[in-house]
Amino acid sequence: MTVKSKAAANGQKTRDHDSEDDTAVEARIYQSIFDGVLDHRLTPGTKLPEPQLCQLFGVGRAVVRRVLEKLAYDGIVVLRPNKGAVIAAPTPEETREIFEARRALERTLVELAVEKASARDIEALRQQLAEEHKAMHRFDQPAWARLTSCFHLRIGALAGNSILQNYLTELISRTSLIVGVYEAPGNAPCEHDEHAAIVDCIEARDAAGAVARMTSHLRELEERIETSRMPGEKSLGQLLGMTEA
Repeated sequence: MTVKSKAAANGQKTRDHDSEDDTAVEARIYQSIFDGVLDHRLTPGTKLPEPQLCQLFGVGRAVVRRVLEKLAYDGIVVLRPNKGAVIAAPTPEETREIFEARRALERTLVELAVEKASARDIEALRQQLAEEHKAMHRFDQPAWARLTSCFHLRIGALAGNSILQNYLTELISRTSLIVGVYEAPGNAPCEHDEHAAIVDCIEARDAAGAVARMTSHLRELEERIETSRMPGEKSLGQLLGMTEA
């Protein structure tokens, strides 16, 4: 190999290595923001300034912008021209569509989970329920929020369909935005009981029961959303106290 060809090869290796590093750090930034949404630390309207993200993760703006564009594509953030990115603020119509999509998707996923779940998988779900119970009783809302989302992701993983699982991940992140800000407080015990009933059906290989429980669970969660507090539900006059709600 000539000196020139060696240099070209080394240059290609360096570019490939940089690309791998960029991919890894992009995934880390994305996951950090995603986890912030799941934990309800990042609420609708939270600004995501590029300079601060660059400083926090030690990367250039090109990397941060690619992550923000992916988050925007997934509906987690909104990119505002000349104003930067903010965590998305779902509207009542978007909420209806998101829950409608989740019910349709999770019906299929829970059916597949009933078919494919092993005894070890059931044991892992029971452990998940135990962790939920502990978080609930120590009033650890961030941990509770993460565990409730992870419960659905775990069932999605048991279905064994990566395409459907990716769709579920996106929908759960968007649902977390809605629940974190607009759900009335004090619902943890009933949600935990609903999860336990779903696991009972999966263990009993009762697909119809599992689907019915999951559908009912998601409907009840949607019904607890206080859409009157969402953007677009009140006029400017109402917001200023000049007209009645």
